[in-house]
Amino acid sequence: MRAVVQRVTRCRVEVITGAERTQVGAIERGYCVLVGVAVGDTERDAEWLAERVLGLRLFEDADGKMNLSLEQVGGALLAVSQFTLLGDARRGRRPSFTAAHEPVGAERLFEHFCQVARQRGAVVETGRFRTHMSVSIENDGPVTLLLDSRRQF
Repeated sequence: MRAVVQRVTRCRVEVITGAERTQVGAIERGYCVLVGVAVGDTERDAEWLAERVLGLRLFEDADGKMNLSLEQVGGALLAVSQFTLLGDARRGRRPSFTAAHEPVGAERLFEHFCQVARQRGAVVETGRFRTHMSVSIENDGPVTLLLDSRRQF
């Protein structure tokens, strides 16, 4: 699984259906996490990713050092599924998405990631799987990290 983790002051996601926009998730201080599920990913990848995201210390302490976790600052998590993180644009002009997990399995693993984060005590908001979404992100810092469960060692 791949994730782009952004420290945010606020973030929201809306589902777009025709001319209608419906907000389905929003947070204030915390992380916006864009999550891509790859072919071959398992529940173990989702668990590793959730643990890693929640363990990150990306918030500044009294000395201005990034030393505080999401839990320590009372932050929340907005998770948005994004299969395009698995896009391969090395050839041609249109990316290939063959590395992305098929939708049913990807949704199950994305939900498992969210469930593990909730079980660890995180407040988790989400987008809506397999819909056209608009994500508004107010990146704080900016602080942005890339995580990949296949590069954990």
